[in-house]
Amino acid sequence: MQDAFAVAQQGTSTDNARKSHAVIVKAHQTAEGHVASRYHLVKDTDSYEAPDPEATRAAERLRTRIGYVAFKRAFDIAFSLLVFALLWWLYIVVAIAIKLDSPGPVLFNQERVGKDGRHFKMYKFRSMYVDAEDRLESLSDLNEKDGPVFKIKDDPRITRVGRFIRKTSLDELPQFLNVLLGNMSVVGPRPALPREVCQYTPYQTQRLLIKPGITCYWQTRRNRDDISFDEWVALDLLYIKCCSAWVDFKLIIQTVGVVLTAQGN
Repeated sequence: MQDAFAVAQQGTSTDNARKSHAVIVKAHQTAEGHVASRYHLVKDTDSYEAPDPEATRAAERLRTRIGYVAFKRAFDIAFSLLVFALLWWLYIVVAIAIKLDSPGPVLFNQERVGKDGRHFKMYKFRSMYVDAEDRLESLSDLNEKDGPVFKIKDDPRITRVGRFIRKTSLDELPQFLNVLLGNMSVVGPRPALPREVCQYTPYQTQRLLIKPGITCYWQTRRNRDDISFDEWVALDLLYIKCCSAWVDFKLIIQTVGVVLTAQGN
């Protein structure tokens, strides 16, 4: 993983002669911060391995944008405290429902990989049976997602309450604790599992150039289960290239819409 991450940071030039399909993804941010529609052409192929130099340069510029970095951290803290203050009762309701539905702890913590490849413990409401990890290998042939991500429809490891809190994204609520701890941000690429990162190409490893988040472009897509992993990565790199306070605000509003209409995975 470290070798792949090192290559990703270097921003090696891509092979322009490589044939692949193209995906057009849309952003809403110009360099000056004005709202505009901008389209990026992104390679979509399983063999796409070389890092995106533009994403590497954008991540380097982000480190020098002290004002935005400070604002983002202050906003993360304030927003997380607001969520805890307003939704404390919902945390209790979800916890009781989980406890009544199946044996096991209410919270589930799992090792994830964050910015620059650093590992941390991510918290979620438990949505699976306690033996879910032990059953993973027996279900590997049913994986419906390309790349290193494992996803199957009607996963038998998910509990009844788990299906509801996943569909409404309520299982993600404990991650605001990760935001307060500084492991995550409200907006950023979704944190990956170590076993997934070990399979990343240098291009995919660029997802780790910034702090992971609770929501992102992929999270707001109503058809996200149909999005390939390469398209998912393309959306994450798009965020790195155009992240700003305005983009963060829009993604949060869109996420609220997805949650309220139960359009989650």
